[in-house]
This record gives sequence, C-alpha cells and structure tokens, in this order.
Amino acid sequence: QVHLQESGPGLVKPSQTLSLICTVSGGSITTNSYYWNWIRQPPGKGLEWMGVISYSGGTSYSPSLKSRTSISRDTSKNQFTLQLSSVTPEDTAVYYCARDHAHTMDYWGKGTLVTVSS
Repeated sequence: QVHLQESGPGLVKPSQTLSLICTVSGGSITTNSYYWNWIRQPPGKGLEWMGVISYSGGTSYSPSLKSRTSISRDTSKNQFTLQLSSVTPEDTAVYYCARDHAHTMDYWGKGTLVTVSS
C-alpha cells in the first residue's frame, strides 16, 4: 500500500517561500510510469493542480503558478518537495501531494494546511 505524507510549516509570512515535503512509502518515486503531484485547495474553493515531477525527474507546472513554483526530489529519501515563492494570503490552502498513474490520482496524502499571514 502506497502512503504519502505532507510535512512542513503551517504558517508562512507574506513574501516568504513556502516549502513542503511529501514522503512516500510503499513504493519508489522512481518507478516507471508514476507521476508525483502537488495540489492545493484554498478555503471554500476547489482543487487546484500546481505541478508534477515524473519518475524520471522531469517537471511540469500550472501556467498560473509557474513563475513561483519549483518541484524537486530526493530519491535517497523517497521524497519530493514543493517550493512556492513570494507567497500572499491568497496562497493559504490545504496542500496535498498525490500520485498519478495512468491519468488517475490513485493515492493522496491527507493534506496539510498552510496559512500565509504576518
């Protein structure tokens, strides 16, 4: 059974960089055909896909967030990370990591609330 767990600070100040880690267990992030995503949900709003890192390390980002987003990985720890720069209160959301296999998000973390506030 694959398990994903988000971790990171729950409070970030405006203009700073939000950094989250997704730790994966029960499967390797380098296994062929799996894609590892970051998705967020602001309070009272729908899910927003932020970006993805593939099993081979390639990345792709939402056009609306591309200038502020970076996704990387540490294969030795089986983790992938999200960095979102220059945050504002509008970046307050529950942040999820999720695995995509054959265009289906089949495993999700429980999510972590990040609040942007001074």
